[in-house]
Amino acid sequence: MKLSAQYTRASIIIAVTVLIIGSIIYFFTINYIARTQLDNDLGEEIEEVVAYINTNHHLPKQLDFDEDITVFIKTNKTQLPVRYFDTTYVNPKEDETQPGRAVSGLITLNNQHYQVIITESREATEYLIQFISLITIGLMVVLVFILFLTNRFILNGLWKPFYKTLIEIKSFNISDNKNLELIDTKVDEFNELNTAVLTMSSNVINDFQNLKQYTDNASHEMQTPLAVITSKLDILIQDETLKPEQYKQINDIYAATSKLARLNQSLLLLVKIENNLIDDIDTFNLNTCVEDKIKQFNELITNKKIDLEVSLASKEITASKYLIDILLNNLFSNAIRHNIAGGKLIITLTADKLVFKNSGLPQTMDTNTIFERFQKSNKSEGTGLGLAIVKNICNRYKWKICYSMDNQLHIFQVDFR
Repeated sequence: MKLSAQYTRASIIIAVTVLIIGSIIYFFTINYIARTQLDNDLGEEIEEVVAYINTNHHLPKQLDFDEDITVFIKTNKTQLPVRYFDTTYVNPKEDETQPGRAVSGLITLNNQHYQVIITESREATEYLIQFISLITIGLMVVLVFILFLTNRFILNGLWKPFYKTLIEIKSFNISDNKNLELIDTKVDEFNELNTAVLTMSSNVINDFQNLKQYTDNASHEMQTPLAVITSKLDILIQDETLKPEQYKQINDIYAATSKLARLNQSLLLLVKIENNLIDDIDTFNLNTCVEDKIKQFNELITNKKIDLEVSLASKEITASKYLIDILLNNLFSNAIRHNIAGGKLIITLTADKLVFKNSGLPQTMDTNTIFERFQKSNKSEGTGLGLAIVKNICNRYKWKICYSMDNQLHIFQVDFR
């Protein structure tokens, strides 16, 4: 869940909780004030009754014209406390039962004690309370709605710089040698974040460029001494005076030097691919390239007695012929080198994908590391860079390459979509 959504949910829950508690307190406060006002009015009325009796020496009418009902009941009690209570009564004007508030007390007329009960309608007060409650609920709904809209639009606007920074970080590619493009904001925290991210990305790019430069320089500097060593070994191998033991040792040195030269060339190629230094772009048929590679590797396939199945559809691509040649070389070499004698090699090309399926060792290779540099089996004579080069070439053209195993066949699939 997004941070803005969590904040909106939390703020709405808090606001609704506060409003509900406040509304309850507000309701009871209004109800208390209204009831107190009624009690004050009833208290004044009972005082008016006492004053009327003292002046006129007789009881007033039991029913007045303010919809208040006054009832006098003879009693032998000499003391009665003044008591306020809720009740219901029949309104004589509307002939219906209504809620009321009453007060009872004791008065004396001509040595006769009377319990006086004055009842006043609560209908207007309850109507007022209900009206205020409805207004409060309406305001609460409107406030929550406004709060939701405010959080949705204003907060989203405030968080735009953060999401922009997040998008830039997600699209950041260390090999592009491009700094992040972050916008200035009015929020200090976002500016601090952008500054920290820019500093970090610049340091990473500089370190990466220095590392690539070192690799490039080291590979170039190694070419000359490797060429000298190889040429001297060629001369030594042709010496007919060499003993078999000496010849074997020199041959081992020659094989190790050749492997080192191949490794050096592969590292140079990786540097060129990562720095986009190979740009001989052309449009050509990939199926023709695959057919040429089948002819090129036919002798190795035949010597290993591999059963070859080929299904090639016409597929036109726009890429570097040099890089595609290297990609196919590595895929063919990998499928043949790791195959078993009398095994299978199935090559399929469609408009969407190129698939190599080959038999081999039964265990599945680690899909998380198979395309990393220097990943190879213990018995492999390769440099461990072949699939890493294939991965970099696919990344160059935004193709996806994946490895899987099905029915004891190792599968390498290049998706062009």
